[in-house]
Amino acid sequence: MSTHQRAVEHIRQSYAELPGDASPRLSKATSNLFRFRDSGKTAKLSARELDEVISVDPVTMTAEVQGMTTYEHLVDATLPHGLMPYVVPQLKTITLGGAVTGLGIESTSFRDGLPHESVEELEILTGDGRVVIARDDNEHRDLFRTFPNSYGTLGYALRIKIKLRKVEPYVKLTHVKFTDADKCMLALQEICDSMEHDGEPVDFVDGVFFEPGELYITVGRFAERAPYTSDYTGMRIYYQSIRQRNRDWLTIRDYLWRWDTDWFWCSRAFGVQQSVVRSLMPRRWMRSDVYRRLVALDRKYGVVARIDRWRGQPVQESVIQDVEIPVERGAEFLEFFHDKVGMTPVWMCPLRASSRWPIYPMEPGKLYINFGFWGMVPLPRGQFDGYYNRLIENSVHELDGHKSLYSTSFYAREQFWQLYNGDAYWPVKQEYDPNGRMLDLYDKCVRGR
Repeated sequence: MSTHQRAVEHIRQSYAELPGDASPRLSKATSNLFRFRDSGKTAKLSARELDEVISVDPVTMTAEVQGMTTYEHLVDATLPHGLMPYVVPQLKTITLGGAVTGLGIESTSFRDGLPHESVEELEILTGDGRVVIARDDNEHRDLFRTFPNSYGTLGYALRIKIKLRKVEPYVKLTHVKFTDADKCMLALQEICDSMEHDGEPVDFVDGVFFEPGELYITVGRFAERAPYTSDYTGMRIYYQSIRQRNRDWLTIRDYLWRWDTDWFWCSRAFGVQQSVVRSLMPRRWMRSDVYRRLVALDRKYGVVARIDRWRGQPVQESVIQDVEIPVERGAEFLEFFHDKVGMTPVWMCPLRASSRWPIYPMEPGKLYINFGFWGMVPLPRGQFDGYYNRLIENSVHELDGHKSLYSTSFYAREQFWQLYNGDAYWPVKQEYDPNGRMLDLYDKCVRGR
């Protein structure tokens, strides 16, 4: 903890010394955001000293973690104790601070909600330069409750105390195929309500939409023993296995990172799913953060766009989003998405919030389905960048859903503050960043400043 306190003092002092007319921006080793922006008038603030697990307490089943610690690092520290965070977002380099101030989700979210719902305490560097301890039961409660979905516009998480849950060594998976989206949504509702499938308790639930007549729900349950375990970190590809087998077994660690090796299915854009390429590529490179760096490089130099122009291909739009739709409207969203966008596969992950969190206002206890889709779509002739993303935004809110803000957004200012509860956000912003040192949520997530 003394090392942590030195790191806190260093970042606090560094923040105080930044130019007053520049917006602070955390400098960190990895990023899972897809709001690429020009640097503009920004000042980088190093967070590289804040990436450690401070302690794991197997008795109280809690961990104290620095804000820039990745879930990969945290899981490696907790699994030897037979413990894991309640919600482990699907990519190894998502940081705990990022998942709390943004939004993370995974296959335990049908029961355990979002990552911030298992947080007991936050140590935050606020916009006005203070370091405060925020909990749900102290004088900084409003900051604690408003911090999720604030994306570093109220402050930076320096230390997080998080609750942990017990695990077993293995996970037994069952892939259930559906040919009808309405029946698939009804089954998700039934499984998540009962927390059972075929008379067995369920610990994990997610699914994949491949096409209108081919959807799968994957249910997982902890197991002490396994007859075999599959390995999807080499030649075999996890998402393809869903279509090929109805039963599978993974170690708990491999289950938590089952999506990371191929960045769900997005590694195909780099040719990594071709057997020859895959056999030659070192395993240590088959990771989501490696692919993310390739995307950033292409964004900077425009290689793919140049090749497309040379080949006479239409201009493509980046469609990278996660949206939450009420389960009863899920089939409607899939029909819209397939007809108007046409990208496949689509990830499906059910979630319930246990209480109301002010600036991502989902109805507590209500089941939503997170639909995740990530890739490039050719633009129709005469249309411009933003065409598909605007269609999706309109559909999401027609269906009473919500959209995560880690990627591009196009909302008008007034609409944005209605959707993300400006009435709750602005009093907290004024309390902890009265001079507007940090960007506000609209400027950061929509205007991309």
